[in-house]
Amino acid sequence: MANKLIVAPAPHVQTAQSTTRIMRDVVIALMPALVVSTVVFGLDVLRVTALSVVSCVVIEYLIQKFMVRGATTVGNWSAVVTGVLLAFNLPASIPWWIVVMGAFVAIAVAKMTFGGLGKNPFNPALVGRVFLLIAYPVQMTTWPLPVNGSFDVLSGATPLAAVKNGACPNVLDVQDLVLGNIPGSLGEVAAAALLCGFVYLLWRRVITWHIPVTVLVTMAVFALAVALAGGKTGAWLWSAPLFHVLAGGAMLGAIFMATDYSTSPMTVRGGVIFAVGIGLITMCIRLWGAYPEGMSFAILIMNACVPLINKYVKPKRFGVK
Repeated sequence: MANKLIVAPAPHVQTAQSTTRIMRDVVIALMPALVVSTVVFGLDVLRVTALSVVSCVVIEYLIQKFMVRGATTVGNWSAVVTGVLLAFNLPASIPWWIVVMGAFVAIAVAKMTFGGLGKNPFNPALVGRVFLLIAYPVQMTTWPLPVNGSFDVLSGATPLAAVKNGACPNVLDVQDLVLGNIPGSLGEVAAAALLCGFVYLLWRRVITWHIPVTVLVTMAVFALAVALAGGKTGAWLWSAPLFHVLAGGAMLGAIFMATDYSTSPMTVRGGVIFAVGIGLITMCIRLWGAYPEGMSFAILIMNACVPLINKYVKPKRFGVK
């Protein structure tokens, strides 16, 4: 595989205009999923998303204005992206003060502590989400049912949680998983809408396909291997891989979080290694860990490995053998 640089320019060579364009395109790509989530869960989705975005923008502005005392950069939309992604990792019924606390951790701790956009080693929205999951596990795992759905089998649990408790992977129709008419966080209920955003980001050359596709393929192959090793046959051999790709935060994490240029490797080969690690860790947590979902933990763990990946997977200098 050619060891080419990722399409998105490195943070230190990006202009303010290009950063703003990239962040704005990410927000636009997330809008289809926001619309679907609003249809599924009602107006609480807009409440949580608006509060998360406003909190992230205000906290970043206040830190830059009164603590860093430098030029404010909230106009580059990066705080907006963090706010939307944080909201997409929360249930629609989450109390307002928990949203604000998650925004504070995401911006003040995970982003501004390291110097702001392009310098943070970990995805800020995921740091906020994992902190809230550990600090407030009950509120973070209380899932409202879809407005127009009936899910007696799930009883309010997400599909991943239902499978974790012994239900079959095909407890839901593929159509429900694709269209998002299921319990879950704001951003994990609309696989088709997230794929629309993926296509848009590829068209705008904001990301490349290597990391998202590698993450999802790794998860599918792992699920298939486990099904085969367990002696499963028939429908299991296609339903298990498809289920793990469509359910939970797989799509959201692979497309919008693993591809964050600040926290992912600089090269295509490094990105593939990074993505394989995310897929493997996610599946290990899903199948044998305490949590039904492992995407957030997997991305943060592999974020920590990015400096090592960049060190040993470098593009050759032109003219150097």
